[in-house]
Amino acid sequence: MKLEKILEKTQYTLLSGSLDTDIDDIVYDSRKAKEGTAFVCMTGAQADGHKFIQGAVDNGTKVIIIEHEVDMIPGVTYIQMDDTRAGLAYMSAALFEYPAERLTVIGLTGTKGKTTTTFMIKSILEKAGKKVGIIGTIGVFMGEQYIQTHNTTPESYDIQYYFKKMADMGCDTVVMEVSSQALKLNRTAGIMFDYAIYTNLSPDHIGENEHKDMEEYIYCKSLLFKQCRHGIFNVDDEHSHDMMEGAVCDITTYGFDKKADLIAGEVKYLIEPGFIGIEYESSGIIDGNVKVNTPGKFSAYNSMAAMCVASFMGADYENMLAALNEVAVRGRVEPVKISDRFNLLIDYAHNAMSLESLLTTIKDYEPGRIVCLFGCGGNRSKLRRYEMGEISGKYADLSVITADNSRYEDVMDIIEDIKTGIHKTTGKYVVIPDRKEAIKYCIENAEDGDIILLCGKGHEDYQEINGERHPFDERVIINEILTEIDWKG
Repeated sequence: MKLEKILEKTQYTLLSGSLDTDIDDIVYDSRKAKEGTAFVCMTGAQADGHKFIQGAVDNGTKVIIIEHEVDMIPGVTYIQMDDTRAGLAYMSAALFEYPAERLTVIGLTGTKGKTTTTFMIKSILEKAGKKVGIIGTIGVFMGEQYIQTHNTTPESYDIQYYFKKMADMGCDTVVMEVSSQALKLNRTAGIMFDYAIYTNLSPDHIGENEHKDMEEYIYCKSLLFKQCRHGIFNVDDEHSHDMMEGAVCDITTYGFDKKADLIAGEVKYLIEPGFIGIEYESSGIIDGNVKVNTPGKFSAYNSMAAMCVASFMGADYENMLAALNEVAVRGRVEPVKISDRFNLLIDYAHNAMSLESLLTTIKDYEPGRIVCLFGCGGNRSKLRRYEMGEISGKYADLSVITADNSRYEDVMDIIEDIKTGIHKTTGKYVVIPDRKEAIKYCIENAEDGDIILLCGKGHEDYQEINGERHPFDERVIINEILTEIDWKG
C-alpha cells in the first residue's frame, strides 16, 4: 500500500521524502523495523521511540513518523504529526483496509464486570447464531484460536490486526474491553463502536503512569461514548451521568432504578453443588425471569448489560436465558465441581478491592465457612499485601496463605507481609507456601457447606518464579490432586 493511502485519515506534515512509497507494514518497536516498514515513534512512560530512529533505519526502514523535531537522516521520509499514537490507530486501520466496517463492534468500559459481561454477550449472541470474537483482559478469542495478551486493550495496530483476522475467518461481531488507559492513549482512535456499555466506576488506576486523579479517570472512561452509536449505561452507578455528559450516542439504561429502560427486581441467591448464581425478574425492554450462572448482585448488572445489547442485535429471550444459565468465564468465580458437600471456585481477585468484593458476595450465600486461599505478587507494592491480608482476615472464616507469582522475591518474605495485615484481625489462618499443597489442604480439610475460593490466579496458567514462568493451571492442579489422593468426593 502506498504511504499516501495509509495516511489518508491523518493530519500530517511531510518533512522530507515522498508519499509515493510502498509500505508493507507499520511498526512501533524499532527492533521489528525492516525494509518496507514505517516506524511510528511514540513517547511512553518507560521509553521514547524517537530515541530509536537510528536503529529502525539501520534495520532497513525508510519511513519515520515523528511527533517532535529530530535530526533527520538523509534519504529517509519523515512525517510529522501532533499525536503519533492517534496516527498509529488511523494508519493501522487503513493498512488493514478498515476491518471494523465488516464487524459489529461492541465496547465495554468500567472498573469491574467488563470481562464477565463480554463473555455473557458472546454466549448469548452465539446462541442466536452469531460468530463472535473477544478482545479483553483474558486475551483474544477468535473461533478456536486463543492469543494471550498483556493489556486489557492492546495497542491500536494489534486491535486492527485482530479485527481483520476475525473478519477474514467469518466473525460478524467483536466484543472488546476498552480500558481507560486505552482511551487516554488513543488505542481505539478512529473506531466507531456500534454499541458501548458502561458498567460502573470506582477509584482504580490512579497514580504514576496511569491517571493523575479521579477526574481524569472519569473523563477518559467517558470518551468511549463520544465514538459510539448506541450507549448502554448502568444508571444505578453514581458516575453514570458523568459518562452520559457529552455523549453523541443514543442512550439506554439498566439497573434496579425503576426509571431504567431495563429493570431488575429483587435478587434471589441460588446455590447447588457445582452451581452458584442468582435469579431475578426483569422488566421494561425485556420482561421475564432470569437465572444467571455467576454469583452476586453484580451478576444482575452484568447480565442486564448483556441482554440490552443482545436484544438490540436481534437475540430472543430464549437465547438469553439459555446462555446466562450456563455461561462460565474462565477464572471469574469459576466453579470446579468435585463434591456435593462443598463448592470450589477459581477467581482472579488479586487486590484488596476485588478480594473484598468477592468475599462479601460469597457471604450473601451464607456458607458453612468461607475458605480463602491466596498469595500476593512479588516485586509489587507491600501495601497490597497488607490490605489483602486484612480483607481476608476480616471476611473469611479461614485464610490459607500461599504463593502467587513471587517473581524475584522470596515467597516467605511476601507471606510475612500478608501476615502483617491479617494480624490486624482475629481471622484464622494457615501458611502453606507451596500453592499445590495449599489447594490439596483445602480439599482434604473441606467441611460440609464450605465455599472454597482459590484467589489470584484466575485465568492464568503459570506461576512466575525467579523470572521464569512455570506451568500452573489450577484446573489441571486440582485434577492431579484428586488423582493423587484417590478422591471419592
